[in-house]
Amino acid sequence: MRPVLLRFALLQLRNQALAEDAVQEALLAVLEKPDSFAGQSSLRTYVTGILKYKIIDCLRASNKEVSLQLEDGESEADLIDSLFKQDGHTIEQPRAWGNPDATLEQKDFFRVLEVCLEKLPAQTARVFMMREWLDLETEEICKELSLTTSNLWVLLYRARLRLRECLDLNWFANKI
Repeated sequence: MRPVLLRFALLQLRNQALAEDAVQEALLAVLEKPDSFAGQSSLRTYVTGILKYKIIDCLRASNKEVSLQLEDGESEADLIDSLFKQDGHTIEQPRAWGNPDATLEQKDFFRVLEVCLEKLPAQTARVFMMREWLDLETEEICKELSLTTSNLWVLLYRARLRLRECLDLNWFANKI
């Protein structure tokens, strides 16, 4: 079974060492939890399914890694030294992180907004989300939900009013 799994992994990963590691991890996962195999498929199918996820993990990990190529006559130490200045700082500056406090605050705001949306009646929340998040046109929403245009505008008005009240109490009151 191992040669078949290895061929499958090599087709996907195109790297002998990574393919062998993925196959080994898949087989190890089967051996560590033998009770997980329910017998609803063949053992080969079961192990191949596990291998697929191990291959995906390898592909994701390889996208995060940067491989450095050695030039002729260059040692690993030379390569590493070429990445740093004399004072020990990196030559290339890391990407800007933005403003972590503002990002966290924005995430907190959307959590409060989500709670406020959950407090709305289901139809009202659905209409609001269709209009404001999905950017659907009035005609599309009316057709989808079998509403009249005036009924839609009333629901949107009520949604905005209730959301404003909820956000005033749960978000903006804490900011003053």
